[in-house]
Amino acid sequence: MLDIRMVGLSPAYVPYARGWELQRRTHADVVSGRAPDTLLLLEHEAVYTAGKRTQPEDRPVDGTPVVDVDRGGRITWHGPGQLVGYPIVRLPEPMDVVAHVRRIERLLIAVLRTHGVDGYQVDGRSGVWVRRPLSEDKVAAIGVRVEKGVTMHGFAINCDNSLAPFRRIVPCGIADAGVTTVSEVAGAIVSPADVAGTVAAVFADEFAAVAA
Repeated sequence: MLDIRMVGLSPAYVPYARGWELQRRTHADVVSGRAPDTLLLLEHEAVYTAGKRTQPEDRPVDGTPVVDVDRGGRITWHGPGQLVGYPIVRLPEPMDVVAHVRRIERLLIAVLRTHGVDGYQVDGRSGVWVRRPLSEDKVAAIGVRVEKGVTMHGFAINCDNSLAPFRRIVPCGIADAGVTTVSEVAGAIVSPADVAGTVAAVFADEFAAVAA
């Protein structure tokens, strides 16, 4: 069973600090058994977050504030127009974090296909990618942490957000690839609210099948 909670979609953007506190409370409840595996879906107020592998050259050069967090990966941006998902789930033993990331990628690829986007995985790079006329671009990013056998953090799908904030950083520390949105690839406006229901259905089906 997967408890899916939509805690903040446009225009009710969630400040990053509030989302982080909600993650921690939910994580503690899942660890203790007070709550089942949970997926939080939301849109954040605009913020840069830096994972543990972020390098100095990845950060904004203009002094824009960055929140350092305890997930894997490097720097990224969250904000309006981007659907963020935090799957807070207990991993089976023996624990395989890479398999968890790959599983999320496969689920997001299924979600994006429903919205006219042909996403795929790239060896050695996390997230979901698409082929653009002049580049290979990331449309969904993933960064996770596991504590006491339960995951935190998760994924971000660029739906109809501006791409300008990504130009001020090296997104995910990858300088030789671009960033795009579902709307840009599909050629139509696709909002986080449009995608959230598909994410909820795909993740619910996946976890129901595993439980069975």
